[in-house]
Amino acid sequence: MSNFSKWISAMRLRTLPLSISGIIVGGCLAAYDGFFNGLIFALAILTTLSLQILSNLANDYGDGVKGTDNADRIGPMRALQSGDITASQMLLAIKINVLITLVFAISLIGVSFGAENFLMSIFFLVLGVACVVAAIKYTVGNSAYGYRGLGDIFVFLFFGLVSVIGSYVLFVKQIDYITFLPAIAIGMLSSGVLNLNNMRDILSDAKSNKNTLVVKLGAEKAKHYHYALVGGAMLITAIFAIIYYTSPKNLIFVIVYIPLIKHLITVYKNDVPRDLDPELKKLALSTFFLSVLLGLGFII
Repeated sequence: MSNFSKWISAMRLRTLPLSISGIIVGGCLAAYDGFFNGLIFALAILTTLSLQILSNLANDYGDGVKGTDNADRIGPMRALQSGDITASQMLLAIKINVLITLVFAISLIGVSFGAENFLMSIFFLVLGVACVVAAIKYTVGNSAYGYRGLGDIFVFLFFGLVSVIGSYVLFVKQIDYITFLPAIAIGMLSSGVLNLNNMRDILSDAKSNKNTLVVKLGAEKAKHYHYALVGGAMLITAIFAIIYYTSPKNLIFVIVYIPLIKHLITVYKNDVPRDLDPELKKLALSTFFLSVLLGLGFII
């Protein structure tokens, strides 16, 4: 594998569409309310993509040095696990990515708020630093929260509430209750992706003392939790569409309910954790397309 290819693989590009789902929804809701700025949207996307890549590199490093990524792990082989990238190289890449992320974040804050919104700029700067710390601490360090069953909470907060509500505020400069239901739904679906990943890895995680929520709940209860996350998100988006209904175009996103329902049926019938691996891509892309169609349905 070439030097370029191994780093592209380590960045796990297939995770990127999910990461920007909340930004898309927040931006569309801002446009629906009459506020939009192309530069703010572009910088928000770049900041989020950089954060997701940082998280992916940090997860590779954290699980790699802890020995969690081993022969028992299901799914694509990680960079440290394969030996394509050394721990010191990955650590350097993480540090560089932190700087890149902060540059994007500071640029975004400056363009959005400027000097006239100083307090809001400070708040979002602190929020940005919190996002960077959260991206790293999922698997890195002795107190990594992903090893204590707290990953779902952080994913819900940052991929859902912070992503949707935060991006909306970047445009509008205030919080609006129109963002609450979509933020909760995207957060639940994003947590569903993490839960599915942990359901797939339940055996290797338990063996490596990675006490994810799935390991704590057990396989059967984790399934019921998954139904609640995905089914709940579908219900919440439906309620949102009804509350803010203006035309049939608002409901275009329900098309995505079809693959989501099929996904839930597959999970229900599953008895072999490794067979859940293909469902990860399906759920992540379904979340992305639901976000796009939900947003576009209110602005076209």
